[in-house]
Amino acid sequence: MSFIQHELMGNQADPISKDDDLLGGGHIDSMGIMRLVAFLETEFGVSVPPEDVTIENFETPRTIADYVQAACRGRS
Repeated sequence: MSFIQHELMGNQADPISKDDDLLGGGHIDSMGIMRLVAFLETEFGVSVPPEDVTIENFETPRTIADYVQAACRGRS
């Protein structure tokens, strides 16, 4: 969540929670999602194919964490 809060949201005063709607809540835009995908691929060594960049996978910090955990398990 730190990357989202500091890099994508510009240190907005109100911290986000694990269940905040990132796109619907106006916290980040589509370009922010692309930056987030690049960060996840680098930071966690996962590959995020375009078809996985969906609202279901990237709606909240919790759904993002779930997606990354599943992607990491898939590498094993």
